[in-house]
Amino acid sequence: MIAPDQRQMALNLIEEAHASGARLFLACKELKISDRTYRRWKKSIIDQRSLRKNPEIADHRRLSDEEKEKIIKACNEDRFASLPPTQIVPMLADEGIYLASESSFYRVLREHGLNARRGRTQQRNKPSKPKEIKVNGPGQCLTWDITYLPTLVVGLYFKLYLILDLFSRKIVGWEVHERESSELASELIYKTKLKENLDTKNLIIHSDNGAPMKGSTIKAMYDNLGITASYSRPSVSNDNPFSESLFKTLKYCPKYPSKPFESLESARQWVHEFVQWYNFEHRHSGLKFITPNERHTGQDQKIFVERDGVYKQAQINNPLRWSGQTRNWQLNTDVVLNPEKMEAQIREKAA
Repeated sequence: MIAPDQRQMALNLIEEAHASGARLFLACKELKISDRTYRRWKKSIIDQRSLRKNPEIADHRRLSDEEKEKIIKACNEDRFASLPPTQIVPMLADEGIYLASESSFYRVLREHGLNARRGRTQQRNKPSKPKEIKVNGPGQCLTWDITYLPTLVVGLYFKLYLILDLFSRKIVGWEVHERESSELASELIYKTKLKENLDTKNLIIHSDNGAPMKGSTIKAMYDNLGITASYSRPSVSNDNPFSESLFKTLKYCPKYPSKPFESLESARQWVHEFVQWYNFEHRHSGLKFITPNERHTGQDQKIFVERDGVYKQAQINNPLRWSGQTRNWQLNTDVVLNPEKMEAQIREKAA
């Protein structure tokens, strides 16, 4: 740190050079300081940083124990019991009393463990992550969501309801409507339950946190059928990743229309064709490139055994092309939605 007398000498040299015609920033450069530093020294020779770091100089700024006691006593008065320091300090000032700044009030309250929410208001509870859902077969858990399909009218969209089987990723229910509602959603889920012959007593349905998902109609249906409901946290799309991934597949597939849908019937026709393609033709990367229907109907094991045989025969025919084992064509028997953190880390290490 440069002493005040050395700073003054530097200022004198710079000013002498500047008065003789030298440019200010060049004169500062000769002394290896910036013109900004020169202006700061010009304003005050004493380094203010040293004042903050010097305990002896800064002692007078500290609150004494007696002053801290007055702050605590004031905050504990009945009239201030439910008020924060930002209100207490101005109110005391109106009475001609100044004890300390608002930040000092907060600091003293923290030191004494009194910096809790004051009054009857409680801190807003942070939504907890949905519980882990683990399935090992179709019909055990469904996830569903609603996405928008554009129309010829700007700002007007058709609503596509899609229900996905968590285990197989197969679309087991869908409908397109002009509006979102809990009634339409509950009707679709009930139709899906009948079509797929689902055991609702052991069925979990996961969805987002929107109004159609938590309406009284759909909740009543869940209760009547014994369905266990699971919900994402508000505005957390990662809690419903399988449905979100499906929507991306839908809107980025080559057959997705380049123009808005002209009518509700045209939208329904296109979604019908997409569902057929997705369920029976689409080789799903998350299923090691089998179709969702093959996974749903249990054909996957036979397919993987045959694939494995082809690869092993290719290794026998050309052993020099293989540096290790052939490709693993086995899928995990369990599918997990919203895995717990510790288990997720274990799976990553095992992979």
